[in-house]
Amino acid sequence: MIVNKKKVQTGWAMYDWANSVYSLVITSTIFPVYFNSVTRSSDGSDIVRFFGYEIVNTVLYSYSISASFLLIALISPLLSGIADSSGKKLDFMKFFCYLGSFACIGLYFFDGPNLEWGVLCSVLASVGYAGSIVFYNAYLPEISEESEYDLLSARGFALGYIGSVILLVLNLLMIQKPEWFLIPDDGIAARISFLIVGLWWAGFAQFSFRVLPENPYGKKITSQILYKGYSEIRLVWREVKSMNVMNKFLPAFFFYSMGVQTVMYLAASFGDKELGLPGDQLILTILIIQIVAIGGSYFFAFISKKYGNKQSLMVMVLIWTGICGGAYYVYSLYEFYALAFVVGLVMGGIQSISRSTFSKLIPENTTDHASYFSFYDVTEKMAIVLGTLSYGAIEQITGSMRNSALSLGIFFLVGLGFLTLVSIPKQDLSPKKVLDHD
Repeated sequence: MIVNKKKVQTGWAMYDWANSVYSLVITSTIFPVYFNSVTRSSDGSDIVRFFGYEIVNTVLYSYSISASFLLIALISPLLSGIADSSGKKLDFMKFFCYLGSFACIGLYFFDGPNLEWGVLCSVLASVGYAGSIVFYNAYLPEISEESEYDLLSARGFALGYIGSVILLVLNLLMIQKPEWFLIPDDGIAARISFLIVGLWWAGFAQFSFRVLPENPYGKKITSQILYKGYSEIRLVWREVKSMNVMNKFLPAFFFYSMGVQTVMYLAASFGDKELGLPGDQLILTILIIQIVAIGGSYFFAFISKKYGNKQSLMVMVLIWTGICGGAYYVYSLYEFYALAFVVGLVMGGIQSISRSTFSKLIPENTTDHASYFSFYDVTEKMAIVLGTLSYGAIEQITGSMRNSALSLGIFFLVGLGFLTLVSIPKQDLSPKKVLDHD
């Protein structure tokens, strides 16, 4: 058994506390609103010049998200294969953590005219976040038993929501009342919030880095690491194709993730452009989502335990489909609040249960968890690439984000169709051996 198993699991969950401030403050709330504000001209035009090309600012933002996740999708299989082969999972996790946190600090210097710098830092922050998650997720089956997956996964998400809400409230106060913090204006306050995110992320990650096992399988680094990384990826790919349940679950996860992740990344932009909501109301909306998501992740963990993962996921995907239809008809602030409440209810649950479901489908005797999770993460990243790309393209073609939001419902319906074909095995509650680590 792992020495101090409880401490290791707490340290693992704390990384959600550390990095979730990025996904809330940078991707979901303050940065999208700040980006739209500083890239809008004095006459109200939303057309910007990026490396000499004219493009709508929100479309550029959508495409920058697509580019960052395309990059991480291309490199994460290799990295996770190497990580499993060398046993240096923790080193890779640290590298991407620091890349992302320093990129967030770099956003402090983005003030509008230096658009290319702002996009570069946002892309690198996204790569750092996504890259570290590959290795973070791969620890789940190594530090817990199968019967613990759902609850531990939910615990991580819940800690992430709590930590990010605390920082968001502080940032919101800074932006609303900059004079309380001796800050000249709300624009500087927003930039300081990006700086704080980078410091928070790298700082709290130290709790995880101190307790997570460095090399749980005792493998040594050899000159064949690079080749081994590729060979492990090919081996896992062959195994995934032959696994009847997993090869149906992953397409389902891919399609509904196209919708989930796109909503998470572009909800603030939708409220800003389509509803004309001020920044403080948009941030309050996302705050509602985060608070509700804490309870939602635990609620659907309970539903999964009682009725099974498949039923829980199908209910959530149906609710998400309704959310996309509802977004098309939302025009008032309170309608937006109501929709945000429903999003929060299913946002944490669908991510948590998806992660724990995939953990249960990994062969019990494997030691290549990072390679398996690379497929899970690449599936999610490619879903973000295609989801945000299609969202931006539809807005560019039709001139309305409402059409983009409505189109996301199609992705959820396709995902639901694949879920009906999945037969997730009943959870084995017998004790499962946890890896030895001294």
